[in-house]
Parts: sequence; C-alpha cells; structure tokens
Amino acid sequence: MHEIYHALVLNLHQPPGNLEYLLEHSEWEAKEILWAMDRMPRSIWPYEDIARVHLSLSGTLLEVLSNHDFQSRVYGTIKCGDLLWYLQNTRVFEILGTGYYHPVLPLIPENDWEDQLGRWQGIGRHLFHRNDFAGFWPPEMGFCMEMIPMLKKMGYRYVLVDSKHVEPIDPMNWQEIRYRPHIAEYDGEEIIVVVRDRDLSDAQESGMNYGWFEHELHERTKWCDFPPLVTTCTDGDNGGWFRNATPKGNFWHVFYEEFMEQVRRGETAGRPIFISNYLDRFGAHGRVKVNTGAWNTGWHHGVGFVQWTGSQMQKDALERVRITSDALHELYAEMGDSYNMEQARWHVLRAETSCNFYWGEAWVDRCHADLDQAWEFLNRLKGC
Repeated sequence: MHEIYHALVLNLHQPPGNLEYLLEHSEWEAKEILWAMDRMPRSIWPYEDIARVHLSLSGTLLEVLSNHDFQSRVYGTIKCGDLLWYLQNTRVFEILGTGYYHPVLPLIPENDWEDQLGRWQGIGRHLFHRNDFAGFWPPEMGFCMEMIPMLKKMGYRYVLVDSKHVEPIDPMNWQEIRYRPHIAEYDGEEIIVVVRDRDLSDAQESGMNYGWFEHELHERTKWCDFPPLVTTCTDGDNGGWFRNATPKGNFWHVFYEEFMEQVRRGETAGRPIFISNYLDRFGAHGRVKVNTGAWNTGWHHGVGFVQWTGSQMQKDALERVRITSDALHELYAEMGDSYNMEQARWHVLRAETSCNFYWGEAWVDRCHADLDQAWEFLNRLKGC
C-alpha cells in the first residue's frame, strides 16, 4: 500500500489576560478552552506508538499555564502542571518554536523579531526541558522571506508556510508544490519550508471524519512519484470542533481516534509522522519563493494582511508600534539595559500581539495601552 505521510500541526494561543477574563465573565468558555488543551494528551495516550502531533504554544499561553496563581484558580477544571508535564512527551509531541506574544512578524519592526523569538525560546526551554526546537510556527502563518536569516540564527531547521503563497523556482507540478518540503533562500541563508495544505486544513478546522480525509489523501497524492507529506495546520483550542466536550462531537474522538485505529489495523495508507523524521528520511527538494502573506482566517485569504491592517485605526496603531520600537532601540544603543528599558521593551513586544489587530478595531486600544506604558518608561530614561 502506497504510504501517505501526514503531519498534524495545532496552534494554541490565548492573548494576555484572556483566560483570566473569561473565568470571570464567561466561565464555561474558559473551561472549554482548558479542556480542549487537556484533552490532547489524554486522547493520544492509547496510541503512543503511532500518534504524532506538532504543537505551537504561544509564550503568553505558556506564561499563564505555568503561573502558580492561575494553576490554583483552575484546579478542579484541569491540572496545568500535569498538562505541561504531559506535553513534554517527545514520543507523541513535537513542540514548535514561535513568537512569544504571537505577533504577525512581517507587520512588526524587524528589530523586534529576535526578542519575540528569543523570549519564546527562553520559556520553551524551561517548560519543555530541551534546548533545541527544529520547527518554527509563524504566528497566523505570517511569513516573509526576510525572516529566513533570523530563523536560521535562532537555530530552526524548517518553517511552516501556507500553500497559497508558495511559488516554485525550480520546475515542479501541483503535487510537488504541496506535498514535498522545499528550500527557500534569502540573503545567502537557506531554510526548509513545509507547506500547509489550505483546503484540507479548512476541513480539519470545521469538522471531518477519517473516511472522507483518507479519500482526499488518495486523490490528492495519486500522481506523486515520491513519498508525499500532507500537512494540515489549524488552531487546536478554538471552535466547537476542538472545544466540544461531547466524545462524539470533537476532533480527537471522531477523527483522530478512527485514524489511529485504522493505522493500527493496517487498513489505511495514512501514516502520522513528525516533520523532522520525514526530513531525516526523505529530505527537501526543489527551490521555492514564498510570497508575503498569512493563513486564511475564515473571511480573508491572508494576502496583504488585510485582516490586521484593514482600517486606518489598525494602520495607525502599527505605525505607532514602529515609532515606539525605533525610539526604544535608539535609546538602548545609547544607554544599554536597565529596569526601565526592560519594562519598556516587554510592553512594546506585548503591544505587537496579533489579537490586538485581528478583531478589527475592537482591541486596538490594548495596543495603545501597552505603548502608553512603554513611553512612560522611555521618558524616564530620557529624563523627561
């Protein structure tokens, strides 16, 4: 039977203070989110020999899950410490690096990229007890070629990109573009790009059974003369398909359990795999350019980042982020590190959170609130 490799990628993110707010104002929604995360390792335990899942967890989510006060507050709903321990299981989870405050990286100043990535690696290394993370998840799949040198500097082997934006440089057919890792190069630095299948990811997000998915795997890869890697990426804690607490109404029990059972019985060509293991066995082939863009958000295709830049208020807030970041880096070059500098820095980084811009103009004030705080500390440094 022709083996079809499947890389499952789930993104988990909660903006700063959101879970705490929901516990106060919408307790059931908060519990659904927490249960969705806690359900992942529990659903996989019976299949540790074959299950393979990639997880991206934002720094702000890891921060709250590891906070002792929050852990005490939700004790009885889930045990956050136990959850973080379960996610250290390298047999079934490959943890992806990301940006700490979940920014759309191409929309924020390049000078802040290293801080966003480095701060995530700090908490990731601490909580997952490892030094290296092979893959990088760009928040909102927001990617541009200019990111490649920084990703290489931070030690990443591969980065996930959306199929909408991949443009071949070497000759390759439709199947090769989608179902084979490639090489992208910028300014003399190369990185492997792993392509998300947008159509199958949409189905994963909204709900599907394994019979339908298996049919799609066969139809989409039947002309492949190479071992295909089908990569599906969605949020893992948003939407009823992942939050539904009813066993017969969520992703893990309806889709993934059936997938694993068929793999175990030898009744399917689908094979879960870690991207790193696929690359070790089959490598990457062909050169591509990845056009600047994000993943689709349900009502937008990700080209031009209109979801985050569609109004003048959003544009003005992003411009103020740039101005504030420039001022911070100028002062840092002159004065070095200090308490006030560090306080200003993390407020700027938090102002860059993608959620501040995702909801149209509804959360833009959160960006400005952090920038106001940043300027207070910067003005102290300037003696204003």
